[in-house]
Amino acid sequence: MNVEIPPEVRNSAAEFGAGVPYALKVLLGQLADDPDMGRPSGLPGVLTVTIDGEMFEDCPALAIGYIREPDRVEVRYVSLLSSSPPFVEDTEDELRKEHRPAAAAGVVREVADALHRIMCWLQLHAPASYAALRPGASPATLAALEEGLGVRIPVDLKALWLLTAGDDGGDGWGSLPANRALMNLDAVAATYRLKMEDQTNQDVLNAQRSADESVTVWKATWIPVVALGPADSTGGLYLDVATGRMGQWSRYNDAPGEEPDTLSTYLEEAADMLENPALATRDKPGLIGGALVWLSSVDPAREDRWRPWTG
Repeated sequence: MNVEIPPEVRNSAAEFGAGVPYALKVLLGQLADDPDMGRPSGLPGVLTVTIDGEMFEDCPALAIGYIREPDRVEVRYVSLLSSSPPFVEDTEDELRKEHRPAAAAGVVREVADALHRIMCWLQLHAPASYAALRPGASPATLAALEEGLGVRIPVDLKALWLLTAGDDGGDGWGSLPANRALMNLDAVAATYRLKMEDQTNQDVLNAQRSADESVTVWKATWIPVVALGPADSTGGLYLDVATGRMGQWSRYNDAPGEEPDTLSTYLEEAADMLENPALATRDKPGLIGGALVWLSSVDPAREDRWRPWTG
């Protein structure tokens, strides 16, 4: 059985302690002999095993997530045991409701993997930003939100919110590029209601306009996900349930702008920029104290304290 661990996962794991590489080597050997030794993590297709920190010098207790394929095993994440992803309790039920459960399972796995990479980086390098992430929401909370919105929340977005239900901001900055922040669920609901009311008002005016002059500021299938910042909910990004694509929204009813990203590609790019800052294109990560701060939105008053992250 071939056991693989991506270089970025191996390198990130080594920062937990000098004894981690050896502990991983032992575990990978065990997985080669018994690839089914892990238990379900709650994420589709992902199994998890643990490393007892007391068995290896300079190695904390770790959680290792991996996928099992017919001829290989691939490690997807290594994290401190205390920060391992919570079980996504209702994911399997949700996937059974999808027309393409296999495809949906892959998307859920991609979102969970990307978010976990971001969370692990924050825990290691930006503890203030890591501490600002809210705990995951319960399935019951998401069901209530879904009922309140009146639109079904797609499984990839549910997977995100089951892992973390918002970002309160590390020292005032969100953890996503341009220092944007994941919206908490109360803000999601309030913004959705506000934008739907805006569209209702526009529809009254649209009745008197020609088809070419009709104005759309919001659609029922758009769910707000990301805000400009932890304390700035005047704009951000939404996820279109109908297309799976993200777009830009504004409280001032600016024309919505489409984004090429899906939720998974958006999070994956953020994780890539943190792990490989030399290859970052859209933005550059850095630190002010214990908080992650992206270069494009550094407060000029504190720009002299900003230090680029070079890996």
